[in-house]
Amino acid sequence: MTERAIGRIAGIWLVLAALNGGIAVATGAYASHGLTDQRMIELFRIAGQYQMWHALALAGVASLARLDGGRLGSPRLLAFAGWAFLAGIVLFCGALYLLALQGPSPLGAVAPVGGLSFMAGWAALVAVGVRWTLTDRR
Repeated sequence: MTERAIGRIAGIWLVLAALNGGIAVATGAYASHGLTDQRMIELFRIAGQYQMWHALALAGVASLARLDGGRLGSPRLLAFAGWAFLAGIVLFCGALYLLALQGPSPLGAVAPVGGLSFMAGWAALVAVGVRWTLTDRR
């Protein structure tokens, strides 16, 4: 993979991180100022917290992709981590936002899949760390 391609990929992850961070701030503000029902507020806050933490994780993926530059053989693992975090945000956080706004629905069943996606993303970062630890950097 060329350095230019890696730069583009890192840029895309950073844009997605920033968008999700901004959305998390907006949903937090909406929870604090636009909702009155305590259950709805709590669901929005939980979803917003998970979305913010994983927006930061996406920023980490962008930074690691740029740092690695494809030299240590982990671009695919980093890409997997990024996609897993993004899927988790959409599925887990989206299900909580929907639950808060519409009440229980069959779509709420995707929340655990989103949670598994978050865990898969963190596992991929563990694999990147192990790979970097075992790679001779001479």
